[in-house]
Amino acid sequence: MPKAYLKPGRERRTESGHPWVFRSDIDRVEASANPGDVVDLYAARGRFLGRAYYNPASMITLRLLTRCDEPIDRDFFFRRLQRAYDYRREFCDLDSCRLVFAESDFLPALIIDKFADVCVMQSLALGIDRWREEILDALMEITGCRGVYRRDDVPVREKEGLPLVTGFARGTFPTLVEMRENGVRFLVDVAHGQKTGFFLDQKENRAALRPLVPGKEVLDCFTHTGSFALHAASFGASHVTGVDVSEDACAVARRNAELNGLTNVEFVAENAFDLLRRYYDEKRRFDVIILDPPAFAKTRGAVEGALRGYKEINLRAMKMLPEGGYLVTCSCSQHVSRESFANMLLDAARDAHRQVRVVEERTQGRDHPVLLAAPETRYLKFFVLQVF
Repeated sequence: MPKAYLKPGRERRTESGHPWVFRSDIDRVEASANPGDVVDLYAARGRFLGRAYYNPASMITLRLLTRCDEPIDRDFFFRRLQRAYDYRREFCDLDSCRLVFAESDFLPALIIDKFADVCVMQSLALGIDRWREEILDALMEITGCRGVYRRDDVPVREKEGLPLVTGFARGTFPTLVEMRENGVRFLVDVAHGQKTGFFLDQKENRAALRPLVPGKEVLDCFTHTGSFALHAASFGASHVTGVDVSEDACAVARRNAELNGLTNVEFVAENAFDLLRRYYDEKRRFDVIILDPPAFAKTRGAVEGALRGYKEINLRAMKMLPEGGYLVTCSCSQHVSRESFANMLLDAARDAHRQVRVVEERTQGRDHPVLLAAPETRYLKFFVLQVF
């Protein structure tokens, strides 16, 4: 097996448990190593550190698969998938969950989501893409699902030298799949929906709405296909307004409301920034406001602008809440730290002349586990604030 060697003193991050090795940390890789190959990783003085797949085209040149001297073969991937499945069986509802969360499940750059009896798979790096067929075989056997849809349409694949591809990977089935989340029914478009079709990372956070919304007037901004809004409606809100810039997303949200027999919810296709300004000018008030925007910061350089955007929507929301109202606010931007997000909320409260207290602080669900040695795996910030 080809060997890769780190520069002197560059092994500390790997030894602490981080799964990535950057190009700048590598001293040399034997010429026999081809892109996508599995290589043995060594410290500068020859100490074995693990086995990784290799792609010189990527800044993350090596991604650790194992720290043991073990073969990387079909059985290896079967064992890793079985371990990931067993973990979800202990903590999660297998009708709607992320089965594999990449590095956090020791399968770098692999994402697998399960919706009812259908799985959706993304392989985001050349090294894992080489093992796609073996992974699919294991996935079908372990889960017993009726099929797998491939959503390899993520731009990061192009940086790995991979094509963007979608389609059936195993079996054929209607691509509009019905699943349940916390007892609420949803239609998931696995072929055309964002990411893999549905944002599963907020599942436990959506369940946390239950004590906040009974009998309340609720505004859900950036609702997409209605996930927070429909939870609020099913948990007894008097009325829910869901807002999304996409009319297509709102159309699916309306179908989801019909699917659940919910008549206390409506969906408005409008830019949430514009709507918040208009509702504020109209002196509209809500008892609970939910802000779950898409990632405002895709790169580190975008963080400052993202925080301005977060502050604008949170400040307006705070001004539109009554004494004792609740603000549920989130950021899924990996590059925005928890501390930066909390400081932004404090600044927004100060400028809105409101006092806020933290009712609850959460992160992504347990089907999106966090590696303590890899802070990049913790990305979701979620606050429930009471506003005075």
